[in-house]
Amino acid sequence: MLKKRLMAVILSTVMTATVFTGCAGKSESSKSDTASAKTEQQKADAKEEKSEDQEQKKAPIEDGTYTAEFNTDSSMFHVNEANEGKGTLTVEDGKMTIHVSLVSKHIVNLFPGTAKEAQKKGAELLEPTTDEVTYSDGTTEEVYGFDVPVPALDEEFDLALIGTKGVWYDHKVSVTNPVKAE
Repeated sequence: MLKKRLMAVILSTVMTATVFTGCAGKSESSKSDTASAKTEQQKADAKEEKSEDQEQKKAPIEDGTYTAEFNTDSSMFHVNEANEGKGTLTVEDGKMTIHVSLVSKHIVNLFPGTAKEAQKKGAELLEPTTDEVTYSDGTTEEVYGFDVPVPALDEEFDLALIGTKGVWYDHKVSVTNPVKAE
């Protein structure tokens, strides 16, 4: 009889421990699910905030055509020397776009954002135009040009590029010193 009671107490203890452990596991799981949901919501909020930040702000200058400096973080990616580091900034309905002629046809696409974002399905790449540049010695050359959306003046923004080798690169660029074209 003592054995039966001892066995009943042990079994009762084990069952009680199992119930509490199971509930604790569910509670932890529930907490984990809640934390996971919060994390996902925070990521979604951050992504939405980022996309709003990347959207073009209303231009601080009036609609029209300007000459502006196009600055990059790379000596390998820059405006053609024939254009002295400048492009044509167009402001229309408060949105800014700068057309820049590059040094060759080796950069085949640009993307307003990061290289990682450019590789996502549905990313809208900037297609090149074929521009003719005239150098100071009178020679001409065909190079690629791009119309780049400008989110703000005097502030760096992300601009990814892909060259003929098929590799994406991240760059920081800015547009500064707009001068109204006459």
